[in-house]
Amino acid sequence: MVLRLALWSVLETGQTFLTGYALARALDDGFLAGDEAVGLWWLGAAGLGVVVAAYGTGRVYRAVADLVEPLRDSLVRQVVGRGLHDADGAAVSRLTQQVEIARDTFAGLIMVSRSFVFTAIGALVGLFSLDPLLLLVVAPPLLAGITLFVATLRPLARRQEEFLVADEELASQLGVVCPGLRDVTAAGAEGDVADDLGRGVATEYRTAAALARWGILRTAALAIGGQLPLVLLLATAPWLLDNGVTPGALVGALAYVTQALLPALHNLVHGLGTSGSRLAIVLRRLIWEGPGDGGGAGVDAGRGPQGPALELSSVTFAYGPHAEPVLRNLGLSVAQGEHLAVVGPSGIGKSTLAGIVAGLLVPDAGEVRVGGSGVRGTEAVARRVLIPQEAYVFTGTLRENLGYLRSEQVPEDELAGAAEVVGLAPLVARLGGFDAGLVPGELSAGERQLIALTRAYVAYAPLAILDEATCHLDPVAESRAERAFAARPGGTLLVIAHRISSARRADRILVMDGAHALCGRHDELMEISPLYRDLNGAGDWSEGRGGVGSDPALALRDPYGVDPVPRPGLAGDRGHVVAHRSVGEMETVGDLGDGGAPRGE
Repeated sequence: MVLRLALWSVLETGQTFLTGYALARALDDGFLAGDEAVGLWWLGAAGLGVVVAAYGTGRVYRAVADLVEPLRDSLVRQVVGRGLHDADGAAVSRLTQQVEIARDTFAGLIMVSRSFVFTAIGALVGLFSLDPLLLLVVAPPLLAGITLFVATLRPLARRQEEFLVADEELASQLGVVCPGLRDVTAAGAEGDVADDLGRGVATEYRTAAALARWGILRTAALAIGGQLPLVLLLATAPWLLDNGVTPGALVGALAYVTQALLPALHNLVHGLGTSGSRLAIVLRRLIWEGPGDGGGAGVDAGRGPQGPALELSSVTFAYGPHAEPVLRNLGLSVAQGEHLAVVGPSGIGKSTLAGIVAGLLVPDAGEVRVGGSGVRGTEAVARRVLIPQEAYVFTGTLRENLGYLRSEQVPEDELAGAAEVVGLAPLVARLGGFDAGLVPGELSAGERQLIALTRAYVAYAPLAILDEATCHLDPVAESRAERAFAARPGGTLLVIAHRISSARRADRILVMDGAHALCGRHDELMEISPLYRDLNGAGDWSEGRGGVGSDPALALRDPYGVDPVPRPGLAGDRGHVVAHRSVGEMETVGDLGDGGAPRGE
């Protein structure tokens, strides 16, 4: 196939040779010598060469297809085999897009490279045939331009890949942030999100600037190799004519440069410089990178790495430069599929820990990794979901609320299954189905929590963080919801517990006690942790207070301990707005735990 391709390409070499040689002969032996017939004959020969070369080019395309299609078939076999063996979630994209990109790009590179080689051979042979002095003027800058271009190929490809990775990372970040702007605003995380996006924009700017600098060298290579020979021919024309170069030969040399060498070099520089880098990146992703190795835009959140689902190393956090640390040198590793409960006195830092794991708070020291990735990276965002105490439900249909964390429409049977498992099914039936409209103010706090829990359940994120997300549910409903999350295939559960029964259901329990933290199973902690024994014996912390748990978690970044929501047992004052809640949401008699009248000031 390669030999057949080369043989048909020789016709293109012949046509290039005639481009300048026939023109020179037509001028020197024909028109300038007064013999118009000879001049027309040479021009006719040049025209015939174009027709023959066109036929050869058609045969070249067939030969290129014979080279390219086996590559495509091999890539398809590898992608399909990997998809079946490794359950590669990106197999469809690889098969329908990246394989076709590789095939088309490879074919284009063959055509561009082949055209330049055979065109350059025809032009250089023609220059030598006209006069060796012409080759002496044209060849050195041409070789210098080619050498400079070849020298920039590797660094240019590296800079282009860095730019593509940065662009994909930024696009992936925006794809996560833009649909969740309401969540960002509700969590007060505008500054953190803006900082993350700012870093992504800065990274893309730096890579784009580096790519542009190397692009200047590519342009310089084209100018030296393709345009400088033209300038030199014109500048040395008097000297060339004085040394025996005929006018026809000089015109033929100009034709070689402008009609053959410059266009061929232009196609080579732009084709091989851009498409070559593109082909290298695509082939690396198709052949050498496994599923999930390619970058953030292709993260399959449901398939985490084989390491810990969550890992904290020497994490320290304080709510101010002079404040006492809430967390100090905390180390923790949570295996994939594990159910971990976090317990401790109110205000000890449980919700702070949840905020750090969720990426809403930045630790002052230490490192947090989710699924092996930095906690604030795009991959970590795709692998976790936070369900806070105050459930976020917006005006719209129930289906829209439940599918809010999914980029595509959630199938009806999947929604129904999740609602049944989590415990939302009775509410779905009462509302009249998933397309029923929701008015958040008409839902109870427990109903809003069930909606938020089911929304997180159908999300692809394998790590679920429940920050007292069941505090408005009764113990039976809470148990059902937590067991549903714990049983998710490949799912990992982190629960900020407000009932001791919730802690007992976990595989392990993290007991937070100020500067100290212990982690272990229930029976182990009962022996070694006085605080845990006290919590187990404190009826007002477990079910002894009417099934209601600990005080509401502190709002993120609120070191003052103001109660963010009304709760049973909260000292009431009729008509006063509760701190941190929307204006107009008043505490009523029914909010009080004992059912009595609100106490006055």
